Amino acid sequence: MNLVMSWNDWADLDGTALASLVKKGEITSREIAEQAVRGIVALNPELSAVVEVFDDVVDDPLKDGMNPDGVFAGVPFLMKDLGPTLKGRLQEMGSLLMKGNQAETDSFLTKQMRQAGLNIIGRTTTPEFGLCSSAENPDVYITRNPWNLNYTTCGSSAGTAASVAAGIVPIAHATDGGGSIRIPAGVNGNIGLKPSRGVFSLAPKGSDLMTVVSFQGCHSRTIRDTAAFIDNCRGGAPGEFMPYWSSPEPYTKLIKKDPRKLRIAVSHEWGDYCATPHTVTELERAAEFLEELGHHVEWVLPDVDFYATYEAQTAAYMMNFAQTISEQLEKKGLEEPPADLVEPICIKVWEEGRTASYADRAKMQTLFNETSRRMGAFFENWDIILTPTMAKPTPLLGTKEYLTTSDNPSVYDWFENLWSIFAYTPIANICGIPGVSLPMSEMENGMPLGMHALARQGNDGLLLQLGAQMERALDGNWNHGRKPDVHVTKINSAHGQWI
Repeated sequence: MNLVMSWNDWADLDGTALASLVKKGEITSREIAEQAVRGIVALNPELSAVVEVFDDVVDDPLKDGMNPDGVFAGVPFLMKDLGPTLKGRLQEMGSLLMKGNQAETDSFLTKQMRQAGLNIIGRTTTPEFGLCSSAENPDVYITRNPWNLNYTTCGSSAGTAASVAAGIVPIAHATDGGGSIRIPAGVNGNIGLKPSRGVFSLAPKGSDLMTVVSFQGCHSRTIRDTAAFIDNCRGGAPGEFMPYWSSPEPYTKLIKKDPRKLRIAVSHEWGDYCATPHTVTELERAAEFLEELGHHVEWVLPDVDFYATYEAQTAAYMMNFAQTISEQLEKKGLEEPPADLVEPICIKVWEEGRTASYADRAKMQTLFNETSRRMGAFFENWDIILTPTMAKPTPLLGTKEYLTTSDNPSVYDWFENLWSIFAYTPIANICGIPGVSLPMSEMENGMPLGMHALARQGNDGLLLQLGAQMERALDGNWNHGRKPDVHVTKINSAHGQWI
């Protein structure tokens, strides 16, 4: 298997650029799939980011119905092992309980991805059922951050984050139930947009009404790749409960123009949740950068009861994940989760959430509604809210307080630990508004620190437009032009190994 280009050239090309070369006939979709696999073979022993490679689709990119005339023209793409299903492929959700679980159908979004020309060549790691902040169960896999292998990628889009950051693929699938696109994007130096409710379909197994807080999306290295992904994969399937957003102008065209002068609110003190001093300093620098771009920037906090909001988010997690686990137990004829196959916190979530009543869900939805109305009122006066992506530094591997392998006797205390570090992202899930993490800052140890922007519902294009303006001002040099310690450009081409 020969390389179609050098690893330096590979790392310089985003998905849009790769697709352009394929369309010109300079390279083929099979050749770039094979090069991505070479990257996986070389780096995955260090990262443990990819669960499985679909060799048959690497050999024949058209095998599963990929549209070679789509905008991505066969660009290799990895699917998170959670969310949309691939007919006949395994989906094991990071859980020993789900070993051997095979999907019966393609999800609607899977078909949209293939129609867009994305060649789905494998699946990436996720913590069990996507619940916690790190894919880190030694009995399953431990996914490591390519910037420093001693640290977590965070989650739950763990393997996707590592694969894109390490340069293996330019774009990959991610999901977000409370920050799981944006948080790993922030700590791995990727671009991660969680779209508005009503952009990507969850059909046929779910809907925005049923799942409430779960969203689909991608990680990428350029704004234009994310814009193209949304333009070409968005839309509702037949039978959706709600209308789906449309854009009067494709995002790929919108991002070529700078946004008007924006009113940008900056904050980090969300109730009792506050960022570390270094993170606040980086937030101040980001705010100054936006002022230099001509925007009005002011330190303002939304009028929201953050404690009550995240209490409602905890309730949503309890109910949704308990239902997910219960459905799998029923399929397997089990009455309760086996302790040797399901992680301790997931069992506690199931125990707490399975008895929730309709009244409990109604209370949760009432709090969601109140929060959404307050945020909506806030966006009457402000275009953007800027926060850090995380309140605290990236955890070292083995920091059990955030893991579903934790022995914390209180599942509520465990969730409170999550909200204390991931304070700023869940509100977008609660309200159905878009949020993006942009790789523009650094932690004290030199690892990436994402900055996080929120906008009103349906205004995903404005976030991308602002991101594109920033990208141009930085000459495309997200992460200050630096690359992770583990990266395809450090592969010894002669031996196919990372050096």
